[in-house]
Amino acid sequence: MTARARLAGLTAAVLLLAACNGGAAVSHDAEERPLHIVATIGQIADAVRRVGGDGVQVHALMGPGVDPHLYRASESDITRLESADVVFWNGLHLEAGMTGVLERMQDLGVRSLRVTDGIDRAQLLAPPEFEGAYDPHVWFDLDLWTVVVASIRDALVEMDPDRAATYRANAEAYIAEIEALDVYVKTQADTLDAGIRALVTAHDAFNYFAQRYGFEVRGLQGISTESEASTADVQDLARFISDRGIRAVFIESSVPDQGVQAVIEAAGARGHTVVVGGEIYSDAMGAEGTPEGAYLGMIRHNIDTIVSGLTGE
Repeated sequence: MTARARLAGLTAAVLLLAACNGGAAVSHDAEERPLHIVATIGQIADAVRRVGGDGVQVHALMGPGVDPHLYRASESDITRLESADVVFWNGLHLEAGMTGVLERMQDLGVRSLRVTDGIDRAQLLAPPEFEGAYDPHVWFDLDLWTVVVASIRDALVEMDPDRAATYRANAEAYIAEIEALDVYVKTQADTLDAGIRALVTAHDAFNYFAQRYGFEVRGLQGISTESEASTADVQDLARFISDRGIRAVFIESSVPDQGVQAVIEAAGARGHTVVVGGEIYSDAMGAEGTPEGAYLGMIRHNIDTIVSGLTGE
């Protein structure tokens, strides 16, 4: 059966389910099984695991190295969506290739949550070059990410009130860890002189990071990797690097590095040597079981790599 046919079947089943239960809390014995949850990206999946603990079983659709801007739902994804108690996704056009599927589920009453809905729109960045949409990379502002964690907590409590105390306690502990890491990131950023606080990457994913921690950021591609960099884009970025005397640029785990390498070559043609300062994580986290495979470890890795790369230490 094709993914299209499976989605049609899902739609019919959802309509029947919605008519029967009206979106009530999931009915299950708290001692029998955890909530079955699908999350689109690793950052969200990690937050759900930390808040849900033993009360949840979480599957992330997009693993290490996967670009959510370009991801398309597969037949196995549709199967997982069918069997989930709830789907958590970022929204803000991050999962551009899946938005139709995810929005149809929501419109038809399938339990789903855009985790960014709880963020005050005044706190979101809306770059004019992103067609009037908001920048979706909110996990790089750790204060905003605590709002996301609270939204996940509230959804789990509503769905599974028998475990409410556990969800609240887990969320409180996790938010405290995020707040402590926020202090660490600020402290590390402050070790850099203002003149070298320039972060150049493959795509423009770090604007929230820049705003919170005092960096100037430039990405070769735009907010979404759906856009393509031109020769003029490469030359403009090489000129910026040369004029500012930037010593290092950074590649991203989920974006091919050819564009960054082209910028390095273009800067070299201008007589300026720039090196790769390291690999950082933007839209995807690291491999499962590694420190970078969790949100806190990913953020710590990024700031440590950026500081090391820009200082050469």
